[in-house]
This record gives sequence, C-alpha cells and structure tokens, in this order.
Amino acid sequence: MKTAKANRQATIERTTTETAVKVDLTLDGTGRGQIKTTLPFLDHMLTLLAKHGFFDLTVQAKGDTEIDDHHTVEDVGIVIGDALKQALGTKEGVRRFGWALVPLDETLAQVSVDLSGRPYLVYRVELPQRRIKAFDLGLFEDFFQAFTTHAALNLHINLLYGRNPHHIMEAVFKALAKALDQATALDDRLAGVLSTKGKL
Repeated sequence: MKTAKANRQATIERTTTETAVKVDLTLDGTGRGQIKTTLPFLDHMLTLLAKHGFFDLTVQAKGDTEIDDHHTVEDVGIVIGDALKQALGTKEGVRRFGWALVPLDETLAQVSVDLSGRPYLVYRVELPQRRIKAFDLGLFEDFFQAFTTHAALNLHINLLYGRNPHHIMEAVFKALAKALDQATALDDRLAGVLSTKGKL
C-alpha cells in the first residue's frame, strides 16, 4: 500500500524591527525557486537548494542590509526552517535520514541530515577567503544554525576539500538539497514514523 502524499506545504511570515521574511515551501515540488532576498549570492544558493531538492520554494525578504547582511541571512534561515518543520507535519512515512556527497570541479562537499527533532549543527567548512564581492560567506554558518534550530534537525556539513569559495558554497547547498530530498521523501514500507520511540 502506497503512503499517501498529504499537502506537504507551508507558508510562514516573520516580521521584526530588523527584517520581513515570507517563505512558501512545497516538499513534493518540481524544483521551482522564486527567491528575492536583496542579497544576490544568497538568492543563488537558495535557488540551487530548490532545484536540486525538487522543492518549490518562494522566498521574499528585506532587511536592514544598510547596517549589515547578518539579520537578513539569519532570519531567512529561521523562516525556511520553520516552513520545513511545518510542511513535514507529524513526519509519518518520511525516510528521516539523508546524505549526499557532491563534487563541483576541485571541490567535494558532504552533507548528512537526520529529521530527528533534536537540533544540532556540525559545520566544518574552511574557506580560503570569506567574501564574494561584498557578501560575507561566514554568514552561512549563522544561516545553517538558524535553519537547524527551527527545522529541529541534525545537520552535518563537511567540506572535504576545495579551493574556490563559490564552488565550495555551491557544492554545500547542492549536497544539502540532495540530502533533504532523501530525508523528506516518503517510503511506502513505513507505517508511522521511523523511530523505535514512535515519535520524532
């Protein structure tokens, strides 16, 4: 008997004195990304996340980037995490675990995920330089921490090697997409959740 696909979708809005973020996420999508955060490199990475994870993802964000990009990057991570958690619902039928090893030219990135309900991030990414144009690539660790906490998942991101910082971050986001695609997929063999505790 096949596991029925529920409406695995969520729309989340979050407004503070620093940012306004709206995310619409459909897990069983086609890879359509419509991303407008005012930060072009972040837009590029989130478009990759949608495409390679087969998620339909819309992100609209604006923030106090005249001060710093940090608030916008972190709050986008918060809202995408909240949307993923809501779209997963009770997690009945989901495979729970996913991992991917993704190359991009000289770079190789590994990402593993467990939809455990217990937030924990391991981020081992050594960057040869921190900036692409004016964008601080170090902010991605804050993005992933916010995403991990609000999605309530265990996320391990490891850069095995790489030289070009653009290639490094692109491989990381593609690996995250593939790992999440696996972890959120429904398995016909599952009744309930994939845990001996009976709950995730």
